[in-house]
Amino acid sequence: MTGNHRNTSITRRRALAVTGGTVAAGGIAVAGYRSASADTSTSAEATASATASATSSGSGCMTLMPSVTEGPYYLDGALVRKDITEGKSGVPLTLRLTVVDATDGCTPVPGAAVEIWHCDAWGYYSGYTTANPGGSAPAESEDGSTADDGTYLRGYQIANANGVVKFQTIFPGWYTPRTCHVHLKVHTGGQKEDGTYEGGKVNHTGQLFFDDDVAEEIFTLEPYAKHSGTYTRLADDMVYDGGGASSGLLTLEPVKKADPSKGYKGFLTIGIDPDAENTGAGSGGGGEGGTPPSGAPTGAPPSDAPSASASS
Repeated sequence: MTGNHRNTSITRRRALAVTGGTVAAGGIAVAGYRSASADTSTSAEATASATASATSSGSGCMTLMPSVTEGPYYLDGALVRKDITEGKSGVPLTLRLTVVDATDGCTPVPGAAVEIWHCDAWGYYSGYTTANPGGSAPAESEDGSTADDGTYLRGYQIANANGVVKFQTIFPGWYTPRTCHVHLKVHTGGQKEDGTYEGGKVNHTGQLFFDDDVAEEIFTLEPYAKHSGTYTRLADDMVYDGGGASSGLLTLEPVKKADPSKGYKGFLTIGIDPDAENTGAGSGGGGEGGTPPSGAPTGAPPSDAPSASASS
């Protein structure tokens, strides 16, 4: 099932290949961020608000955090676009992420390229649509969408003058043995040319997480409810370390109170050191990541719990 769209493929010629890992000292920081649901053309007032929120934790801007695994489901060549759903069904989710320089008073990082990818409502990733999500779920092809099997729920946005990017997507589902999450990379130093992002380096490889109560309520709705089995809560996840916003836990706001089907807005401020490079050579934090199969990525990773270094 291949969808037709006008998005431009992104090709990245990087001096260094990265797959996650521990960033250089002083490299990464994350803090929660709440704001009105403004577009990425948000005003300078929003920038001041983001900076105030980021710096409220005290001197040094915010608490530094190492990167975590990129997992085995990463694909190069994501599209530069705001809406990454491609018609995939699910509860609407707007992500508003603000990239700031943790080494310079949490000033915005305009031009940072923020890349995200996550599974669909039944736990399937584009590019790996035959991988077993665990539990009992329909085949990915049964969802009725016209999404491109190689690109859905993946994309880039380039941060505006206030360091802000905004994505339109759906609430991710789950798969064994992971909790609900979104993968994230922050790139700097490259340039956007004719819809592509070229060069630069990766400063951060991380994951975004969701409150258990919100996730479990959403999973009772369609189409999520068609995937049955045991959901892994945050406390039992192999990647999330319980650090709240500093570990990637999103601030969530319902679009309509008491009606989760209407969707959520998720917010987070991500502090980086633009001079740091996420080499993937560090130890700990699950930074070794997983190695996707070569060639067409249609293999099925084992459904049993992998080691932390191979987590997704």
